[in-house]
Amino acid sequence: MERKNQTVVTQFVFVGLTDNLQQKMVLFITLLLVYLVTLGGNLGIIILIWVDPKLHTPMYFFLSHLSFVDLCSSSSIAPKMLNDIFAEIKGISFGGCAAQMWFIGLFVGTECFLLASMAYDRYTAICKPLLYPLIMSPQFCVLLVVGPYAIAVLNITTHTAFTFCLPFCGPHVINHFFCDISPLLALACVDTQINTWVLFVFSGAIGVLSGLVITTSYAYILVTILRIQTTSGRQKAFSTCSSHLAAVSILYGTLFFIYVRPSSRSSLNINKVISVFYTVVIPMLNPPIYSLRNKEMQGAFRRKFYRKQDG
Repeated sequence: MERKNQTVVTQFVFVGLTDNLQQKMVLFITLLLVYLVTLGGNLGIIILIWVDPKLHTPMYFFLSHLSFVDLCSSSSIAPKMLNDIFAEIKGISFGGCAAQMWFIGLFVGTECFLLASMAYDRYTAICKPLLYPLIMSPQFCVLLVVGPYAIAVLNITTHTAFTFCLPFCGPHVINHFFCDISPLLALACVDTQINTWVLFVFSGAIGVLSGLVITTSYAYILVTILRIQTTSGRQKAFSTCSSHLAAVSILYGTLFFIYVRPSSRSSLNINKVISVFYTVVIPMLNPPIYSLRNKEMQGAFRRKFYRKQDG
């Protein structure tokens, strides 16, 4: 009978972001615009890279996959969140919650290691330009994309299995707007210290490993750039890395604050607000970050745009 009582939770209910009607209206319009810009920006980058032969290089191969991951990451959260803003009961089934956690964890984890792959690509291009075509072969580039997906699948599958094997006997109200691990652990009927440490260790390992690749790559890049004699050469080298560094700083700073630092129940409300940034806003920021200062992307856009106008 005790075991039966521990498995009665078949759905969860989100608290959401606000109960104020005016704030709901502003939030809905803002998030809808952000999501539409995210869809348009990332789809635009993917299509542009696909149709322009001049962008068929390792750098833009990785960028197209980053845009795909951002597109999927945002789509794992935004539609449900928009639907729930005005819903009286913001419910999600037990299986739906597990699926949502798995997909958002997959795409966020993949993005971390994709950024590491992109950092290695920049290191090879700047520090070993003569060997670049040999090192960054098509087969190796595919490996640098498949690897992040594989690691992310292993990571999030472990967390999802550990979390949804726990007994949930009530309450079933999640203090969040999506199925994140920490607020779900707060609802479990048993001690979740092991789960908390697994989350801390795995998330820390992802952050350390991918961060180590990025840091090491840019350390070598910095040394190489400082050896360049001409100012124009240095500026050109820095310009190829600035967009990537901006994306890395925004994502890693946000994820470190939420997942790596030791958390408490009192920090769930803070994490909920910050989660809006990395699940909805960051996928929107990456397209302008990589496009506004990228002359090759701008040139490809002008070529395709003016060609259509001329036609």
